[in-house]
Amino acid sequence: MKLTKDRIVDAGMAVFAEVGYQNLSMRQVADRLDAHAGSLYYHVRSKDELLALMADRVCHHACDAGTEALTALPADSTWQDRVEAQATALRRSIKQHPGGAQLLAESPGALSTGGLALMERLLRTLLDAGLPPAHCGIAADTLLGYVTGFVLQEQNQPTAPPTVTAELYADLCERFPLVMGDLIPRISQDEKFTRSLRLLCTGFAALS
Repeated sequence: MKLTKDRIVDAGMAVFAEVGYQNLSMRQVADRLDAHAGSLYYHVRSKDELLALMADRVCHHACDAGTEALTALPADSTWQDRVEAQATALRRSIKQHPGGAQLLAESPGALSTGGLALMERLLRTLLDAGLPPAHCGIAADTLLGYVTGFVLQEQNQPTAPPTVTAELYADLCERFPLVMGDLIPRISQDEKFTRSLRLLCTGFAALS
């Protein structure tokens, strides 16, 4: 089958899911395609460019998901609802790609139409909400960075909690009563994400 940029990105995503950011190589991608590594460079000039293309694809998927989420909102939805819809769609899209948050966080800085589309729409939402233009860029960066960081933590969490003895657990409860005790409610990751977005939006609203 003829090599194309899209096929190389497909293979890159598959290899990335298996070996991670640091271990991905053009040779592994070529092996996945049953091709010579040198032939890839006619379409993708370097590993950095491949990683940028992969990150761009994740952003485009997230942008499309955000469009669907915004379309599904009722006509009387608030700007906070629109921010939440975009951020939730971004989180869901990133999680669909193994290591997707790491890919977005560590990929080389490059012109990405997918990333620009996410930022453009979020900036428009904040401007339409009445936020001063001087604050909109920081607010949008904060939101996008928060979503990426949140998913990065989710994707790096261990599959099982650490094993501790009863003695160690009692000691931890005594030393860290707020962290280990019952005063602060334990909530799901989904609820934590939603509430944190609303806290951020409350802060943004105070700027308008």
